[in-house]
This record gives sequence, structure tokens and C-alpha cells, in this order.
Amino acid sequence: MPSNDPQLTVLTRSDLADLRVAPHDAVSMVEEGYLAYAAGRSRNPAKLMVPMPEAGRDAVTYSMLGYDGSLEQAAFKTSYRQGSTSAEKYYTTITLYDDASGMPFALMDCHRVGATRTPASTALIARSCARPGARSALMVGTGAQGVQTLPYLLTVLPGLEHVSLFGTHPDGIAACVAAVEDEFPGRKVELVDDVREAASRSDIVVAASGRAAHPKIELGWLPEGGLLVSVSSKGVKEGTLAEADYTVATSTAQVEVTGRRMAGPEGEFHVDAELPEILAGRAPGRRSDTDRVFAFSSGMIITDIPVAHALATRAIAAGRGQEVALWS
Repeated sequence: MPSNDPQLTVLTRSDLADLRVAPHDAVSMVEEGYLAYAAGRSRNPAKLMVPMPEAGRDAVTYSMLGYDGSLEQAAFKTSYRQGSTSAEKYYTTITLYDDASGMPFALMDCHRVGATRTPASTALIARSCARPGARSALMVGTGAQGVQTLPYLLTVLPGLEHVSLFGTHPDGIAACVAAVEDEFPGRKVELVDDVREAASRSDIVVAASGRAAHPKIELGWLPEGGLLVSVSSKGVKEGTLAEADYTVATSTAQVEVTGRRMAGPEGEFHVDAELPEILAGRAPGRRSDTDRVFAFSSGMIITDIPVAHALATRAIAAGRGQEVALWS
């Protein structure tokens, strides 16, 4: 916890890189974040998104603020991406404040936070919205937010018998396969090169890919009862929200900010249920076993906060980071 002096601990990417968070623990942290929000103890205004005004520049900034009532932590998160598909030019930070004392806790790189809470959210969606008895899952994309997806899915859905992966970057593919091997030694991951064919035999498809990696995934490719999860992905066909039998979002307000292209031809869309309400038992994850369900997962700061707090606490306990007395 913070000291009694108004000091901010700055934590770099390398300070956080080797801190282990088991999939079960990460899923529990994120679920608690959603449940605190559903109970009214937390606040999560919709994120701000600002495309850069300079003509010809492919860049966008994001900002989120929120409050986790369980941890009594307020947070501000900022992100800047230059280039739609460039992981090398994506910079994100999160600042935590302790609400009990009013003092700052940590300013930290948010790359590891996003790479932990995103697959945890995906796993919670799959656990809540996949058809009963789901046996197969396909991961499309091998970027930072997708590397841990398959082991997280296997953690919450131990009945999965077959997992497959589509990717275009050798290092990312190797990282995804290694992540499964680390948590489930001996478990095989099928590498596929035909997304449409692989989706046709997958109960769960997670899309976290760029816009040019493959033909945009269509919900109709999935078998009856399939679940398609879009992790703010450009690799999903426009209008999918209008085509689904049942639609889920982590936050309807954030779909309106980052997911407008998922709307139907008239620009209208309907979200049947939000994930926090599903987890709280106030809404179903699907209406029937035959529904093709589409879930749009957009990052919520109430899920960043518990992961960031856990990582920061562990890093500080290990003597990492640099204390800065901003108000000295």
C-alpha cells in the first residue's frame, strides 16, 4: 500500500514483465471488478477516443478514468497508437490513486495490464455465453492481447477438447503455443491456415486480429450455437451486431465509441446484455443452445484497476520501481 508521504512509484515495462499472474487469479480479479461495477460500487464512464486531426496521419488517442469500489482505487489510463496495425507505436500507461488517503499509488506501463485483463474478460465471456458442452475454440490473432487467450479459455472451460490458432507472425504464434504449454504441459494447439474452415468447426471463435490478416470473420461461418468474441477487432465483418441471434457487450456505451462499424446498415445496433449483468445473474448469456452469439469486448478500466493494483503491489514489494516526490 502507499506510504504516508505523497510519493508516486513509477513502474516500467521491465519492472512488471516477469511477475507471474496465474490465469485463475487473473480471471478472479477481473470478475470481481465486473461484479463490483454491477453492484454499483464502482464507476466506469465511457472511454474518450480522439483521432488525430492532422491530414494523412493514422493515429488515435484514448483516455479512460474510473473507480474500483472494492479496492478503493481511482485510476486514469491513457493510450496512443500511431498506425492501425503497428504494435511498435502503441503506448499506454495507467495511474492509480488510493481513495482512502487521496494519495497517488503508482504510474505504470499498462502493456502487461492489458495483456492480462483482456484474455480474462474473453474467458469470462466464453464461460458465460458459450453453448453448454462447448468442445472447441479458435483463436485468431497472436498480438499481445491474444497470447494468453487459449490458456485462459482452458482454465475456465476445462471441457474444451480442441484448441486451434491462426496467426501470421512467427514470434506471436510461438508465444501463444508456449503460453498453452506453460499452463497445460502436453496440450496440443492446432495451427490452421483457413480461418473460415476452422471457424466452421469451432464452438468459440475469438477474433483479436488486424484488418488485413484474413477475410473478415462472419458469424455465419460458425456452427449453430457458436460464440464469436471480438476483442475490439478489425477482423470481424461489419454489421455483425445486427446479424447475431443474441448480442453481448462488456459495455454498451463503449460499443458506441469503438464499435460503431459493428452496427447494421442503418447505423442502429442492439445489445441484449452486458457482461457485468450476466456475471451478476441478472441477464442470460444466451437465449438458447442454438443461438449464434456475438460478443463485443471493449476494455473497461474497472478491469484494468485490479490487475494493475496487483502487479504494482507485487513489484513494489519486490523493491522495484522508482519513487518520485512530485509535490516536494
